[in-house]
Amino acid sequence: MISYKPFFNTLLKQNITEYHLIYKEGISANTLFRMHKGLPITTKTIDTLCYILNCKVSDIIEHDKTQ
Repeated sequence: MISYKPFFNTLLKQNITEYHLIYKEGISANTLFRMHKGLPITTKTIDTLCYILNCKVSDIIEHDKTQ
């Protein structure tokens, strides 16, 4: 299963809030909701998040075999 745990850790490390992503960067609240619930998002969205956060894909998602 894909986990977005690294994404939330990256936000904490960079001191960026979800509010900032929604209102300053244009990421939809629905996307963040889906990530909180572990639901799929598009690779385009992952690419956009990597660009905004200046990070690698592995800083956004990971594959968790235990779930």
